[in-house]
Amino acid sequence: MPTDPFIHLHLHTEYSLLDGAVRIKDLMKKAERCKMPAVAMTDHGNIFGAIDFYQQAKKAGIKPIIGCEAYLTPPGVALTDKKAEPVAVGGKAKRKRNSHITLLAATNEGYANLMKLTSIGHLEGLYYKPRIDKETLAAHSNGLICLSGCINGEINQFIQNENLEAARRSLGEFVDIFGKDRFFLEVHDHGFTEQTLCTRQMREFGKEFGVGLVAANDVHFLNQADHDAHDVMICIGTGSLLMDENRMKYSPEVYFKTTNEMVKLFKELPDAIANTLRIAEMCNVEIHLDSTSSEKYPQFKSPDGSPREAYFRKVCFEGLAARYGERANTDHELRARLDYEIGVMEKMGFVSYFLITWDFVKWAKDNGVPVGPGRGSAAGSLVAYVLEITDICPLRFGLIFERFLNPERVSPPDIDIDFCQTRRPEVIDYVRRKYGERAVSHIVTFGTLGAKSVVRDVGRVMGLSYSEGDRVAKMIPTELNITLADAKKKNPELREEIENNPSIAELWRYSTFLEGLTRGTGIHAAGIVIGDRDLTNYIPLTRGKEGEVVTQFAMSPLTDLGMLKMDFLGLKTLTVVQDAVDLIRLHTPDYNLDNESFDDKATFELLNRGETTAVFQLESGGMMNLCRQFDVTRIEDIIALIALYRPGPMDLIPDFIERKKGKKKVQYLHPLLEEASKETYGILIYQEQVQRAANLLAGYSLGEADLLRRAMGKKDLSKMIQQRKNFVDGCKRVNNIPEKQANDIFDLLEKFAGYGFNKSHSAAYGLISYQTAYLKANYPVEFMAAVLSNEINNTEKISTFVAECQRMGIAILAPDVNRSMLKFVPEAQESGNKAIRFGLAAIKNVGEAAMDLVVQERTANGEFKSLEDFAGRLDSKSVNRKILENLIKAGAFDFTMERRDEMFSRVGQVIAGSSAAQKDRATGQASLFDMNELMSAAAVPDVIEEDRVVWNQREYLAHEKELLGFYVTGHPLDEYRGVIEKGKFSTIADLPQMKPGKKPERFAGLIGEVTVKYTKRESKPFAILIFEDFTGITEVMVWNETYQKSNPLLVKGNVIEIKAKIEQDTRTESNRLMADEIKAIEYDPSFVQRSVTPLKNGHLNGSGHPSNPVRSAAGANGNGSNGHHDTPPFATPVLVQLDAVRDTASAISALQIAALDHPGDRPLHLKVRRANGQFVTLEAGHRYRVSDDFLTAEGIERWLG
Repeated sequence: MPTDPFIHLHLHTEYSLLDGAVRIKDLMKKAERCKMPAVAMTDHGNIFGAIDFYQQAKKAGIKPIIGCEAYLTPPGVALTDKKAEPVAVGGKAKRKRNSHITLLAATNEGYANLMKLTSIGHLEGLYYKPRIDKETLAAHSNGLICLSGCINGEINQFIQNENLEAARRSLGEFVDIFGKDRFFLEVHDHGFTEQTLCTRQMREFGKEFGVGLVAANDVHFLNQADHDAHDVMICIGTGSLLMDENRMKYSPEVYFKTTNEMVKLFKELPDAIANTLRIAEMCNVEIHLDSTSSEKYPQFKSPDGSPREAYFRKVCFEGLAARYGERANTDHELRARLDYEIGVMEKMGFVSYFLITWDFVKWAKDNGVPVGPGRGSAAGSLVAYVLEITDICPLRFGLIFERFLNPERVSPPDIDIDFCQTRRPEVIDYVRRKYGERAVSHIVTFGTLGAKSVVRDVGRVMGLSYSEGDRVAKMIPTELNITLADAKKKNPELREEIENNPSIAELWRYSTFLEGLTRGTGIHAAGIVIGDRDLTNYIPLTRGKEGEVVTQFAMSPLTDLGMLKMDFLGLKTLTVVQDAVDLIRLHTPDYNLDNESFDDKATFELLNRGETTAVFQLESGGMMNLCRQFDVTRIEDIIALIALYRPGPMDLIPDFIERKKGKKKVQYLHPLLEEASKETYGILIYQEQVQRAANLLAGYSLGEADLLRRAMGKKDLSKMIQQRKNFVDGCKRVNNIPEKQANDIFDLLEKFAGYGFNKSHSAAYGLISYQTAYLKANYPVEFMAAVLSNEINNTEKISTFVAECQRMGIAILAPDVNRSMLKFVPEAQESGNKAIRFGLAAIKNVGEAAMDLVVQERTANGEFKSLEDFAGRLDSKSVNRKILENLIKAGAFDFTMERRDEMFSRVGQVIAGSSAAQKDRATGQASLFDMNELMSAAAVPDVIEEDRVVWNQREYLAHEKELLGFYVTGHPLDEYRGVIEKGKFSTIADLPQMKPGKKPERFAGLIGEVTVKYTKRESKPFAILIFEDFTGITEVMVWNETYQKSNPLLVKGNVIEIKAKIEQDTRTESNRLMADEIKAIEYDPSFVQRSVTPLKNGHLNGSGHPSNPVRSAAGANGNGSNGHHDTPPFATPVLVQLDAVRDTASAISALQIAALDHPGDRPLHLKVRRANGQFVTLEAGHRYRVSDDFLTAEGIERWLG
């Protein structure tokens, strides 16, 4: 090692989240420039960046020293203790604080112990910080070097507290753990008096204990000039402002100082400088990186005790028989293919991998968890098919095994599995139980300070208003992975702002420095690591926000370490399909989805009509149009659609369609190319076709052909020159193809290889596309109910799918607390047609948990009889006032026949009454109230006048739109319907089928939203409208010229006529409108306002006459659910008086018998004196209405008022 005398041993990279600002690449360049042969990484409590740091250092020729600044619990505080007793310092009680120590891995054993310690800190010792205690440290100290830490080190804390005895005791404990040769007293000098005090004492301790001193600089940024930007980052991390006085600040001195700077700083302590080199020479960690290795994979244990390979072969051939029946015994080609694949897997050492995958997929299927048919290249494997890991027959679809697992290229297989989104965690739990809690982990991800977010964050820290920071952020183009530098180049307005506004220039300077730094951790959406033992033997672990076990290393380092990673993906469509099948089985119990024939005529007709809303992979506007052109007649067409509809291959679509329809002759450069590309009319759209062509024409093995495909895809010039030669020579040797023709064919293959898509993936997803289209075509109500049920938290999507249901002629019934289930369900109507009942959980702002309680209560104790009954039977803590109000607004209580505004007006009184009753029940004071059948609800009180609200029809509709995503009881355009129908306007429903072009179309509708924006170059105003008619919603662009003419009309709620051109939105691939002319529309003078009094069927009164805003008599008593409206509306109630303490259940029984013996029209009211002296009046149900004779019934007079 070179003799440079100083090495930085205490340094924080960006993985000291929002605390360190050192990028690892930049660090290596700096170390090289400073001629430092080694450098350490010591992030706060973690080793997130260890592998990246190790690789970058090795690449730069610098020795990597992997370390960590660990958090140590206060003396006497155990790892799992959450609180520490205060300690007396100078007569004052002070809270014991965690301390810092610097740990460096000297050997591979030390690196292993460092992984153990950081894992224990996160998994067991986490209390604000990931802590370890000295007992844990002692148990995992071998191979580690310990430095006493910064000013917050335990020994330094005791020195500052003038407790030298405790400092000596602490120092002695560290020496006992590490020995004098592996423990050093760390000294810093940033100009603080506390550091001077500690350093002076450390020198004395060094002599007293015979331990060495070591100089460090606690590096947090590379250059001194970075201090201000680092300070901004600290404010982002701590939620502070730069102007705040009492906030965390770092010294400007904590930068990456040169050797000369450090020697000068510690000129009186030359040994402290020299010891940095001594320690660096002691550190010699070598990490074995091999992404092709399977050594760390768990080894599958055969259930029958047989050798693993024999068991694997056994289950594969059993699966072959299950999949193919008699053909499995007679088809030698089939058996040979399976035998070949098994042999490759055995040779490459991946038998356990496949058995592990087979095992958890089998468990999922056995336990009713929906599993996808396959994903990615794994669908090309016959082994995967016979083990039911996939459901695509590779022979049926011409899929190639070597595209998945190439014996010519040693790399681990990669099987991604789609599971039902809601039940995916169950499969992960099974794997964790099988292989061990600590042998299975989620994978960490690191979020960074992105272009827009960093500008907003820096603006906040600088004290700029939110609107100012947001204004600058919005000047950054919304492009994937855009950088601030690119944004400045692309937007002249932004460039001008930076050049002319000093505060924005400062914001930009800080943001540019901080952009891309690691901000925080997350969890990979699908990735799971499975090990053959406790993962902390290989990698460090941490916890997610919900307590999940998560790796400290991200996906790429895990691959390099040879860890077994699997993607357990959650695919909502699988849940939709399963939910639809479950609904079908309610009337067809033995129904199963056909996964073999793929020849349903109704399915292809639906696709060719472009009715692909909710059809997997085919629902975008562009795909709808493409389906109409494509003439889909088989599942292969769907597979081709998915492969073609991507940037690049889209250019091939017109040619493909013309060839498919016979309008253009299909020609091949060589007859053998026909075998490879006949299915796609001579256009090679799949990567597998390139492989097949190389195999047929040039004699490549399919493995060699996969290497050719990869080289073509990566455009590696040196490899391509060699591959061209091999291909031309092979064509000559195998098929005697002339050199020029062979080169032409190679050029053709190279062109298509750049476009080609993985057919295995396209086929697997094509199967799901077919299934969803099949269900929509053949079981539309069940399918759409399932689709809607899986969007219960997305009102916007519900609105889209409800519109699709209406287009399909499927009625959507309003939510009803007595009819609705938690999710959307089919419901038979009197006409014999099926409708879909709106799910309670899909009502906005009511919550799935609360609505689950509603359904449970209704199932257990019968339908709700009124608003009061509902509130009385459900805990007000679970179903609170806000939920009750939203249910009323959504129409879920329309069965009561009472106006919604009336019910809304008295929610407060209803809640108060039900809460009091619930309180009595809870304290045992309410024996009287056990007879729920008799006393169904409190009598409807008069509305307190100051609580009264009165809603018109528009307000009813606005509530429905807000809470349900669509209109139930009418449409805001109803009063314009006659005018619109006479006007012969185009409809939004027709928009997807319209061809973009210059010819304008006329539309009429309502403005839902208006957003005014300004052009970038000239700051001219324009507007984006959300525009709706009776058939749907769309976006309308109103550019400046039209905007200037029609600005007064562009108001939310206005009804307008638009003359507009059709254009395709490049962002959504759907058609939208570009307005040329906008006019107002007058309402229909013949329209009569509807009543807002509900009828029995839950719809508004359609009589055409306005209703009295005061509660109607029929709905006044809240008993409309019984359907009796012939009762005299003003029948005088009979009032009986009861005492909750005196009267028992026998009194209730006597009243019940008397009421049933004397039926009549008069409501029975019970005025009850509660234990606290207060009165509550209850009303018996309609069943207990009585006649005048009830008043003279035996034994009743004692209760009459």
